Amino acid sequence: MFVGALKVELFFPECRSLKEKRQILKSILCKVQAKFNVSAAEIDHQDLWQRATIGIAYVSESEFQAKKALQKVQSFVEGLNKAEVIDNRISLFSPEQ
Repeated sequence: MFVGALKVELFFPECRSLKEKRQILKSILCKVQAKFNVSAAEIDHQDLWQRATIGIAYVSESEFQAKKALQKVQSFVEGLNKAEVIDNRISLFSPEQ
């Protein structure tokens, strides 16, 4: 079993309030969860109105499958054009090791 984690840092240049940011962020998270069947949540910068960090987790039977799925999620988030992607990072873990 492999657990893949994707960390994506986002910048919202058009947002003028936390409420506006949260509305856009909720839309991104819901679309990602629905399309890819992953767990996703805001994990940092909750109090900043133009920045957010989201974490996405995926469990798979192979390292290759987990990495490929998270790369698709990464591309999907970038393609939504709801926020600028500042940084992203994929990490893979095997609890059996």
